[in-house]
Amino acid sequence: MDRIVVATLNIWNRMGPWEERLVAIKKEIERSKPDILGLQEVLVIPELEFDQGRAIADAFGYHVAYGRSPDGNQYSIGNAVLSRWPIARTVAFGLPGTDEHRSLVFAEVDSPAGKIPFFSTHLNWKFEESSVRQLQVQCIARFIDANAPRDGFPPILVGDFNADVDSDEIRFLRGVGSLGGASVHYHDVYGHVGAQPGVTFSRKNAYAALLREPDRRIDYIFVRGGDERFRGEALSARVAFDVPVGEAFPSDHFGVIAELRT
Repeated sequence: MDRIVVATLNIWNRMGPWEERLVAIKKEIERSKPDILGLQEVLVIPELEFDQGRAIADAFGYHVAYGRSPDGNQYSIGNAVLSRWPIARTVAFGLPGTDEHRSLVFAEVDSPAGKIPFFSTHLNWKFEESSVRQLQVQCIARFIDANAPRDGFPPILVGDFNADVDSDEIRFLRGVGSLGGASVHYHDVYGHVGAQPGVTFSRKNAYAALLREPDRRIDYIFVRGGDERFRGEALSARVAFDVPVGEAFPSDHFGVIAELRT
């Protein structure tokens, strides 16, 4: 195995016509066949036996790791990792911020290329909350360093960051800016090999258009840099989950799919 396919999508919880959107989500997964998929805004209601991550995973035989912020209420929306291969270990970690109860979910995927540390997250959404997102990405970077050894496969971080590529929080992850006296370096996979501009929140999407917000790229796949064997190198990337089935788009976001070297 010389490459893996990874993807990310904010599935917009149960908003809009969920059953129709689920069909559109599954259609893209069937087309692209991601090995590991990070999801955000995943709703689980145990007493109703409603589990959006499981509804997607069961159609393709994926293993599932799910988590939400531990300080949220019982029905807080969380993040998930779906994997073609077994998940050896998983942790959910609450992020700092307001009452949005954001979290980071870690899944250690037991792949043929070795254990792959995979992280799915969703940051605060308001335009004016860059300061909160900056705290969140610093927290994420520290958590990843504590759970992904430097001699292993480079950690993969995906999600809805609610911030464009030139924001301070994304510049920090890309290694072109520092926060709190610290700096890190993650490769922005789409930024390296994707066709620009790579918009993932777009007025072309009927659900997103209702908010009348500007088009922007806010969903990312990152790989921590510095691996001497070039594992995780970006080979290709494209915007995905951007085609409706009938009138139903998969979500209010488009997603991202990428091939990475193993």
